[in-house]
Amino acid sequence: MKTLLLGVTLGLAAALSFALKEEDITGTWYVKAVVTDKDLPEEKRPRKVSPVTVTALDHGDLEATFTFMRNDRCFQKKILMRKTEEPGKFSTYGGRKLIYLQELPGREHYVFYCKDQRHGGLFRMGELMGRNPDTNLEALEEFKKLAQRKGLSEGNIFMPLQMGSCVPEH
Repeated sequence: MKTLLLGVTLGLAAALSFALKEEDITGTWYVKAVVTDKDLPEEKRPRKVSPVTVTALDHGDLEATFTFMRNDRCFQKKILMRKTEEPGKFSTYGGRKLIYLQELPGREHYVFYCKDQRHGGLFRMGELMGRNPDTNLEALEEFKKLAQRKGLSEGNIFMPLQMGSCVPEH
Protein backbone atom coordinates (compact mmCIF):
# COMPACT_ATOMS: atom_id res chain seq x y z
CA MET A 1 0.00 0.00 0.00
CA LYS A 2 2.81 2.42 0.92
CA THR A 3 4.57 1.59 -2.37
CA LEU A 4 1.40 2.29 -4.36
CA LEU A 5 0.81 5.56 -2.51
CA LEU A 6 4.42 6.62 -3.05
CA GLY A 7 4.15 5.77 -6.78
CA VAL A 8 0.92 7.74 -7.15
CA THR A 9 2.34 10.68 -5.20
CA LEU A 10 5.55 10.76 -7.27
CA GLY A 11 3.53 10.42 -10.48
CA LEU A 12 1.25 13.27 -9.43
CA ALA A 13 4.24 15.42 -8.45
CA ALA A 14 5.86 14.75 -11.82
CA ALA A 15 2.61 15.58 -13.64
CA LEU A 16 2.21 18.80 -11.65
CA SER A 17 5.81 19.87 -12.27
CA PHE A 18 5.32 19.22 -16.00
CA ALA A 19 2.07 21.22 -15.92
CA LEU A 20 3.87 24.12 -14.26
CA LYS A 21 6.62 24.00 -16.88
CA GLU A 22 4.00 23.89 -19.63
CA GLU A 23 2.30 26.93 -18.11
CA ASP A 24 5.69 28.68 -18.04
CA ILE A 25 5.98 28.45 -21.83
CA THR A 26 2.38 29.20 -22.83
CA GLY A 27 1.20 32.74 -23.48
CA THR A 28 2.59 35.69 -25.38
CA TRP A 29 6.29 36.02 -26.17
CA TYR A 30 8.27 38.79 -27.85
CA VAL A 31 11.25 38.14 -30.13
CA LYS A 32 14.14 40.13 -28.62
CA ALA A 33 17.06 38.89 -30.73
CA VAL A 34 17.76 36.39 -33.49
CA VAL A 35 20.95 34.55 -34.43
CA THR A 36 21.59 32.31 -37.43
CA ASP A 37 24.50 30.14 -38.47
CA LYS A 38 24.64 31.95 -41.81
CA ASP A 39 25.31 35.63 -42.35
CA LEU A 40 21.86 36.59 -43.63
CA PRO A 41 21.82 39.61 -45.96
CA GLU A 42 19.91 42.61 -44.57
CA GLU A 43 17.03 42.11 -47.03
CA LYS A 44 16.48 38.51 -45.79
CA ARG A 45 16.39 39.46 -42.10
CA PRO A 46 12.97 40.16 -40.62
CA ARG A 47 12.94 43.88 -39.84
CA LYS A 48 9.77 43.75 -37.76
CA VAL A 49 8.31 40.87 -35.79
CA SER A 50 4.98 40.36 -34.08
CA PRO A 51 4.45 38.69 -30.70
CA VAL A 52 4.28 34.89 -30.70
CA THR A 53 1.48 33.11 -28.86
CA VAL A 54 2.31 29.64 -27.54
CA THR A 55 -0.63 27.36 -26.73
CA ALA A 56 -0.50 23.98 -24.97
CA LEU A 57 -2.16 21.12 -26.85
CA ASP A 58 -2.83 17.47 -25.98
CA HIS A 59 0.04 15.10 -25.15
CA GLY A 60 2.48 17.94 -24.33
CA ASP A 61 2.48 19.34 -27.87
CA LEU A 62 2.60 23.10 -28.39
CA GLU A 63 1.36 25.46 -31.08
CA ALA A 64 3.14 28.73 -31.88
CA THR A 65 1.09 31.38 -33.69
CA PHE A 66 2.32 34.70 -35.09
CA THR A 67 1.52 37.18 -37.85
CA PHE A 68 3.80 38.80 -40.40
CA MET A 69 3.61 41.28 -43.25
CA ARG A 70 4.60 40.41 -46.81
CA ASN A 71 3.93 42.68 -49.79
CA ASP A 72 1.74 44.92 -47.59
CA ARG A 73 -0.50 41.95 -46.68
CA CYS A 74 -0.89 40.35 -43.27
CA PHE A 75 -0.45 36.59 -42.90
CA GLN A 76 -0.86 34.31 -39.89
CA LYS A 77 1.40 31.31 -39.36
CA LYS A 78 0.78 28.42 -36.97
CA ILE A 79 3.51 25.92 -36.16
CA LEU A 80 2.65 22.62 -34.50
CA MET A 81 5.46 21.58 -32.17
CA ARG A 82 5.27 17.88 -31.35
CA LYS A 83 6.75 16.84 -28.02
CA THR A 84 9.59 14.31 -28.20
CA GLU A 85 10.99 11.97 -25.56
CA GLU A 86 13.69 14.51 -24.70
CA PRO A 87 12.46 17.29 -22.35
CA GLY A 88 12.38 20.69 -24.05
CA LYS A 89 12.77 19.18 -27.54
CA PHE A 90 10.00 19.39 -30.14
CA SER A 91 9.75 18.39 -33.79
CA THR A 92 7.95 20.23 -36.58
CA TYR A 93 7.35 19.75 -40.29
CA GLY A 94 7.39 15.95 -40.08
CA GLY A 95 10.64 15.88 -38.10
CA ARG A 96 12.59 18.02 -40.58
CA LYS A 97 12.92 20.77 -37.98
CA LEU A 98 13.83 20.30 -34.34
CA ILE A 99 13.11 23.04 -31.82
CA TYR A 100 14.75 23.15 -28.39
CA LEU A 101 13.29 25.39 -25.68
CA GLN A 102 15.71 26.51 -23.01
CA GLU A 103 14.72 28.72 -20.11
CA LEU A 104 17.20 31.39 -19.09
CA PRO A 105 17.49 31.40 -15.29
CA GLY A 106 15.24 33.84 -13.43
CA ARG A 107 14.75 36.25 -16.28
CA GLU A 108 11.36 35.32 -17.83
CA HIS A 109 13.17 34.59 -21.07
CA TYR A 110 13.50 31.49 -23.22
CA VAL A 111 15.70 30.63 -26.15
CA PHE A 112 13.96 28.87 -29.02
CA TYR A 113 16.79 27.07 -30.83
CA CYS A 114 15.94 25.47 -34.19
CA LYS A 115 17.80 22.98 -36.39
CA ASP A 116 16.36 22.70 -39.90
CA GLN A 117 17.39 19.98 -42.37
CA ARG A 118 16.73 21.28 -45.86
CA HIS A 119 18.19 20.66 -49.29
CA GLY A 120 20.81 18.34 -47.83
CA GLY A 121 22.14 20.99 -45.46
CA LEU A 122 21.62 22.07 -41.89
CA PHE A 123 20.37 25.55 -40.98
CA ARG A 124 20.49 26.63 -37.32
CA MET A 125 18.76 29.59 -35.72
CA GLY A 126 18.08 30.84 -32.22
CA GLU A 127 15.59 33.39 -30.93
CA LEU A 128 15.68 35.14 -27.58
CA MET A 129 12.06 35.38 -26.43
CA GLY A 130 10.77 37.41 -23.49
CA ARG A 131 7.48 38.04 -21.73
CA ASN A 132 7.53 41.76 -22.53
CA PRO A 133 8.94 43.77 -25.45
CA ASP A 134 11.53 45.64 -23.34
CA THR A 135 15.22 44.95 -23.88
CA ASN A 136 16.84 42.98 -21.06
CA LEU A 137 20.63 43.30 -21.24
CA GLU A 138 21.26 40.37 -18.85
CA ALA A 139 19.10 38.05 -20.96
CA LEU A 140 20.81 39.31 -24.13
CA GLU A 141 24.23 38.51 -22.63
CA GLU A 142 23.03 34.99 -21.71
CA PHE A 143 21.71 34.60 -25.27
CA LYS A 144 25.09 35.61 -26.71
CA LYS A 145 26.86 33.04 -24.49
CA LEU A 146 24.40 30.32 -25.50
CA ALA A 147 24.84 31.21 -29.17
CA GLN A 148 28.62 30.90 -28.83
CA ARG A 149 28.26 27.49 -27.09
CA LYS A 150 26.14 26.35 -30.05
CA GLY A 151 28.86 27.52 -32.45
CA LEU A 152 26.92 30.54 -33.71
CA SER A 153 28.72 33.84 -34.29
CA GLU A 154 27.85 36.86 -32.16
CA GLY A 155 28.24 38.89 -35.37
CA ASN A 156 25.15 37.12 -36.76
CA ILE A 157 22.89 38.33 -33.93
CA PHE A 158 20.35 40.97 -34.88
CA MET A 159 17.48 42.60 -33.03
CA PRO A 160 14.29 43.08 -35.06
CA LEU A 161 11.79 45.81 -34.21
CA GLN A 162 8.61 44.85 -32.35
CA MET A 163 5.29 45.38 -34.09
CA GLY A 164 1.79 44.59 -32.98
CA SER A 165 -0.09 41.66 -34.46
CA CYS A 166 -1.79 42.46 -37.74
CA VAL A 167 -5.18 41.05 -38.80
CA PRO A 168 -4.88 38.51 -41.63
CA GLU A 169 -7.17 38.79 -44.64
CA HIS A 170 -9.40 35.79 -45.24
